[in-house]
Amino acid sequence: MTPGDHLQTIYQLWLPGHQLARGAAPWLDPYSFRPEVEPRTNFAGWPFAVVFGPLEAVFGTVAGWNLFVLLSYVGAGGLASLWLRSLGLPLGAALAGGLVFALAPYRVAQSTGHLLGPVSMLLPLALYAIERRRTWLAAAALASIPLSGQVHLALGAIPFVGAYALARGRGRAGVWAAAVAVAAGVAVWALTLREAAERPFSEVERYSATLTDFVTRDPGEFERFVYLGWLTPLAALAGLSLCLSDTSFLSRRAAAALGLGAIVPCLLALGANLPGYGFLWRNTPLQSTRVPERMLPIACLCIAALAAHAIACVSQTQARARLVAGMAMLVVAADLWVPLYDPLNADEQNALYARLDELPPGRLLELPPLPPDAYAGSVYLYYAMQARRERPLGYSTAAPPKAFRVARNLPGRAKELGVTVVVEYHGGVPRRLTSP
Repeated sequence: MTPGDHLQTIYQLWLPGHQLARGAAPWLDPYSFRPEVEPRTNFAGWPFAVVFGPLEAVFGTVAGWNLFVLLSYVGAGGLASLWLRSLGLPLGAALAGGLVFALAPYRVAQSTGHLLGPVSMLLPLALYAIERRRTWLAAAALASIPLSGQVHLALGAIPFVGAYALARGRGRAGVWAAAVAVAAGVAVWALTLREAAERPFSEVERYSATLTDFVTRDPGEFERFVYLGWLTPLAALAGLSLCLSDTSFLSRRAAAALGLGAIVPCLLALGANLPGYGFLWRNTPLQSTRVPERMLPIACLCIAALAAHAIACVSQTQARARLVAGMAMLVVAADLWVPLYDPLNADEQNALYARLDELPPGRLLELPPLPPDAYAGSVYLYYAMQARRERPLGYSTAAPPKAFRVARNLPGRAKELGVTVVVEYHGGVPRRLTSP
């Protein structure tokens, strides 16, 4: 089994359906870090567990995950196009803009294992709701960003949606949506991040992007991968210039909001390489974050909208509009394509873990014991879907300090923690069942 954040995401999306099937609260994780902490709230299950659950039940874990990722492209592109159509853009230009957002390399990279990519589709949904004056939908979409656990993205999305609503003359809807989203973010912080282990600024320095990263197609360091394309940003710049001089689709204030939405997240993605970011990080809620690039989906959406506006302005007749949009889509696909997917090993029905059903009840410990933020611990989460027992270990970068302390004292305290079964790993593969 290949370790990775995709295993954590699959586990988090699987939990709500599993919990409902056993008559338990769907928002809780009853298996990780037990008994040192109470069942933790699984915010990442919202809102896409309702999609992944049926896919996993019908097609299995691996095929279900692959289908979910493919559907996230459809959702991102479709909702972005829907929003752009609500602005009055021609269908071809709106579809081209939706394609830019769907294929945005950063959004795609954050869909290979993280939920940031799929959750980013809630941004155009919130803007569409603002346009249609559906305050309840705007509030639900915007609040779902922090409720899904993407609090860092929410720190940028909330003021961006509020500024956009003001620019479009829909300030009341923006205020209500922002207020609900802030309340949701505070709740998530209080339940999961307040007691999390403190993050050192050295982690921010490690993940901070450089200017050359914005034009480098090679994925390289995953968290610093911020490639925006070579031609697409130029098209967005042209679209911004047209927006500021021609108000056929957007007012100058709305164009300015989109321009800032494209620029500010890119600047913040520089993290420690941006003068003053350290002071900002230490004196704002950013202190709970460690990857400065997490707001980039906002820039991806704004670039998509501005590029779509450029395409719309170039088109004069319906026939020409189709030709221009079709050519633009081909250019976009070539400009934004990056090889981000690789085949990974999967082990859906592990014979060793299947034997656990025949053993006496009790907690399960995997060896070697790994700290909660260890990347390899994601494998333990994956097998938790097959062996549904409480574990003293788990995988979470937001785990409470107590979970780290317990991990350091294992396997010595295994019996004290109620462990009855031990699975020993060698070379990253489960090899032997023993007792503590």
